[in-house]
Amino acid sequence: MSGGDQSTAVGSPVEAETTSSARIPLLLTRLVWLLWVGSLGVVTARLLGEGPWAVAGLVVVDGLTVVMWTVVTFFSGIVHSYSRRYLAGSRDIDRFFVSVFGFTLVVMTLVAAEHAVLFGAAWLAMGLVMADLIGYVRGWRQAQTAARVARRYFLASTLFVGVAVGTLWWATGDTTISGLAAAGDAVGTPVQWVALGALLLAATIQSALVPFHGWLLGSMTAPTPASALMHAGFVNAGGILLTRFAPLVTVDPSVMLLVVIVGATSALLGKLLKSVQTDVKRQLGCSTVGQMGFMIVQAGLGFFGAAITHLVLHGFYKAYHFLSSGEGVEHTSPTPEESPALGANFPGVVVALLTGLGGGAVFAVLTGKGTSLDSGLVLTLFVVVPTLHATWDLARRQSLPTAVRYLLVPLVGLPAIALYAVVYSVVTTLVADLPVVTAPAELTVVHGVVVAAFLVAYVAVETGVYRRSRRLYVALVDASQPPTETLLTASEEYNEY
Repeated sequence: MSGGDQSTAVGSPVEAETTSSARIPLLLTRLVWLLWVGSLGVVTARLLGEGPWAVAGLVVVDGLTVVMWTVVTFFSGIVHSYSRRYLAGSRDIDRFFVSVFGFTLVVMTLVAAEHAVLFGAAWLAMGLVMADLIGYVRGWRQAQTAARVARRYFLASTLFVGVAVGTLWWATGDTTISGLAAAGDAVGTPVQWVALGALLLAATIQSALVPFHGWLLGSMTAPTPASALMHAGFVNAGGILLTRFAPLVTVDPSVMLLVVIVGATSALLGKLLKSVQTDVKRQLGCSTVGQMGFMIVQAGLGFFGAAITHLVLHGFYKAYHFLSSGEGVEHTSPTPEESPALGANFPGVVVALLTGLGGGAVFAVLTGKGTSLDSGLVLTLFVVVPTLHATWDLARRQSLPTAVRYLLVPLVGLPAIALYAVVYSVVTTLVADLPVVTAPAELTVVHGVVVAAFLVAYVAVETGVYRRSRRLYVALVDASQPPTETLLTASEEYNEY
């Protein structure tokens, strides 16, 4: 570490646990797993039909609360357990664990908050604690800069939440989140648009959507466990915010279209930005930008249960990939790059296409979405495209015999979609007590343009056509650069030993 501010230990975790500094990590790890067990008990009670529980005007434990409690405490437990070894010997390990455990408690408070002041305070605290984790390494200049950049974004996000809540509070006199969300047309069009605009900006910043993704790409200075918690939990707050205010978001169809456009833009650009990255963690960061865009699109389509399902499954995916990111570094000899289209022939294309369409049909049958001429068709498309992507990758793997990989494509793809549909149905059942869970929108020209853009972008990326434009490549590289001050310019600026 530059400046010698960070001590390093190469001893075993067993040796580290004999020191007094291991007591707090051990205690907090056990506590967070106890919170997870307690959350499972609450989920069980919800499935049995009990609840919601509330302290009038202050907190409410409803379906969204119990889902997020269970997910957040599980991810936090994994991060706590992983970090005991990852940070063994660090002299600041206690501070890290207190911050992660505190972050967990703040998020649990946020998703249960019913009073407007408590909700705003939890939103602010969540951002401040995450900024502290981004700048965890005190002696690293780039880490401190990244923390300051993130803190400014999070304060702006909190400001917009305050504007939205304050405007609705002023117009209605209500102090509860549920009451403010239900205001709808009662507050008048100007107030409604101010509140909705502020809510969308807050969600866009917190979820690192384009053009506010810079703080996320600069946050790679955070310890890997903190990055896992950030991408698995923190960035999902935008979806939670829109779901809490779903009754207000769904009042005006034009607002829902705006949400779709904002989310789709980030989803498309996130996919393209990822394609020009060489750093493992930066690739995961760009992927999160795109995935959060998908989450926001689902909310804009009126499927808030699908948005919550997406953030849950994305959390599992990103937590795993960040904590195993070291495995992504391979020591291999350079070989000529193979064109993406050379790995499979025409039968492979047909198998992948049929499997993707079959996956959409399975999802429609199991969930009932996509069977009517409404935004459910677009939601089903978002199931077909990822299925196509996964099955196409499998179909062109030359390491497997042709017959085997073509057989594996439907055997892997279709059950995976069925599992997703089941998880979606379970989550929708758990959050059924929310005022708005499903509110399909009528199909419009905008939806058609979004669908066409996704298909064109998918084909361009999969065939590699987009690489022929040097101008586009440079533009994507520039757009995916974090703030300059957070970049390492010499390896000596961060030397663990």
